[in-house]
Amino acid sequence: MKPCDWKELLQLIERIRKRIAQELKKPVEVISCYEAGYDGFWLHRLLEAQGVRNHVIDPASLQVDRRARRAKTDGIDVGKLLRSLMAYLRGEPRVWSVVRVPTIIEEDDRRLHRERSRLINERIQHVNRIKGLLAIHGIYDYEPMHPERIQRLERLRTADRHSLPLRLKAEILRELQRLELVLGMIQTIETERDAIVSAKSKSQQTSAKKIKHLVKLKSIGPEFATVLVGEVFYRTFDNRKQVGSYVGLTPSPFQSGSTSRDQGISRAGNAKARTTMIELAWLWLRNQPDSPLSVWFRERVGNRKGRIKRIAIVAMARKLLIALWRYLETGVVPEGAVLKSK
Repeated sequence: MKPCDWKELLQLIERIRKRIAQELKKPVEVISCYEAGYDGFWLHRLLEAQGVRNHVIDPASLQVDRRARRAKTDGIDVGKLLRSLMAYLRGEPRVWSVVRVPTIIEEDDRRLHRERSRLINERIQHVNRIKGLLAIHGIYDYEPMHPERIQRLERLRTADRHSLPLRLKAEILRELQRLELVLGMIQTIETERDAIVSAKSKSQQTSAKKIKHLVKLKSIGPEFATVLVGEVFYRTFDNRKQVGSYVGLTPSPFQSGSTSRDQGISRAGNAKARTTMIELAWLWLRNQPDSPLSVWFRERVGNRKGRIKRIAIVAMARKLLIALWRYLETGVVPEGAVLKSK
């Protein structure tokens, strides 16, 4: 079949389904799987709508041959997927990790904070590029983010008191134009994000309600709340271990014979959510100093710095994540947490 020809794929599935049903003289179920990747989840939704039980697999969870050189072809990969699928259907859930496919609405809710993150990175690139261009002429005090950046550029002089070269000035102006475009996009996204928090309508989506609940806690703003709901709390968890594992904040011990050591956190989870939780843990210490979590951190760290402090803040981030999960699930405010004054 040609790539992306989903019509031919459905026709093939239907032909095979009918042929096998005639041979067995009973209805049959079609089960399929594919690795999560560039195509996202549209194929999964299409197959499920056509009555096919499909599984989207985390590619990193598939077992591979650990020899230095191994054969790698599409045929070998398909055979490995089929063997793993049969093992999974026999009742071996750990043979791979099945991706929890979000709904279209849940997937769309992530767009705001993810686009903002990309735009922030682009803003940094433009600012650094402008500063770099000026540094080669001895100018170090120009701020591209200043509201009067264009006017200030006109007054700039090089270290030897000459005007900026024409092509250099033209390039910086184009960089400033792109920077202003990015800043406008960021402002648009932040306005839409803040509107979710300030909305007073009672008929809201579940994600919007969770964002508003998180923002009530001191030290959590609209951006952190949007990221946590879009990346973590859009899905359900059975216990606190699943919450920590999803973000990659669970320990990964190494034990073999007499050798036993701790390898730190697994990091086998949502990297964006993990980074956000560690940043939030630092803010929690500052804005919620009397909460049990902050007291726990200070008792264990004391005046020590460096590695011990970094390890403790990661442990605190995991505890805080679980407390926020319970808060959204049960409505019970984390112990000792202070709510924002209205």
